[in-house]
Amino acid sequence: MAHDTENLAIFRGLLKFKSNVQKIWGVLIFLSIVTTIEVVLGILKPQSLMSMFLGMKILNWIFIILTIVKAYYIAWDFMHIRDEKGSLKGSIVLPLVVLLPYLCFILLLEADYIYEVMRTGFVSWNF
Repeated sequence: MAHDTENLAIFRGLLKFKSNVQKIWGVLIFLSIVTTIEVVLGILKPQSLMSMFLGMKILNWIFIILTIVKAYYIAWDFMHIRDEKGSLKGSIVLPLVVLLPYLCFILLLEADYIYEVMRTGFVSWNF
């Protein structure tokens, strides 16, 4: 009799979670909204977002941020990071949160340097 009570308690605990169908619909809706925002901004290209910020248009910054949000959410749901323990979540998510902006910074800084060198002519170094 005690065994049946334990199984019932475990079963009731499972009912608290969303079903997989609800999770899939939630992911589909969220990613569709973010993608729709990206597409609309890419088509309209509002003039107010064409001003420069840190060497790049604000619209491009919005695209980078939305892409990182989508990548994070895909990893969170489809790689089941949501269901892991806190320490494993941190070991997977924190390097991405730190390294992706760092990578974007390095790429943008180097690309801006190369653009300036190509625009103004080659620089000769006197070593």
